[in-house]
Amino acid sequence: MSILNRFQDIISSNVNAVLDRMENPEKMIDQYLRNMMNDLAEVKKNTASIMAEEEKAKRLVDENEADVAKYAELAKKALTASNDDDARVFLAKKQELEDIGVNLAKTYATAHENASKMRQMHDKLSSDIEKLQSRRSMIKAQMSVADTQEKINKVNKSTGKSKGAMSSFQRMEEKATRRLDEANAIAELNEEPEDDAKALEEKYASNQGSAAVEDELLRMKESMGLAKEEIETNEDIEEEQ
Repeated sequence: MSILNRFQDIISSNVNAVLDRMENPEKMIDQYLRNMMNDLAEVKKNTASIMAEEEKAKRLVDENEADVAKYAELAKKALTASNDDDARVFLAKKQELEDIGVNLAKTYATAHENASKMRQMHDKLSSDIEKLQSRRSMIKAQMSVADTQEKINKVNKSTGKSKGAMSSFQRMEEKATRRLDEANAIAELNEEPEDDAKALEEKYASNQGSAAVEDELLRMKESMGLAKEEIETNEDIEEEQ
């Protein structure tokens, strides 16, 4: 039958193998599923038609067998009534129906085989669609997880770049600090060594200046008559103590 030849690939196809060959299952699976649903609708329609033909062929066979049995029984009754001529007519009709029955049986056998194949095709296609729907859910879930993982990878990559930038900044900061320390060390080395004698000289020079001031202060007090009063005051304090 042409319908069987048309859908022969349904029987031989492997839906899992088809899915594995898809370059982008997420995008193609929905279209492939729609095609299969369309095929299923057509297969179902043709299967119903062929099953109806099978039932019709079976009914004709049954009717033919009933007629053959009927004329065989009539022939027996004619013989019982000693009507050989009538019996011959009934037997001739019986043989005619038996010849027709052979063709009817062949037609029924073909119709039954076609109906079986169509039912097999229908059942397989239904099973493949069920598998495909299950795989679609799984594939879509996997693609969703893959998308999420790709986003995480991009974030990690960006974080890695930020860490790299911070690391570079820290290296530059350490380099600048090291150069500053080196510059300070060189400045310290460039300073003249401390001369202890010169420091003492400045100390005593300062003391000498103070002594000159004290001498002048004493002379001024003496000229003003204050030195003698200060000496007497100091003596009185000592006596009281």
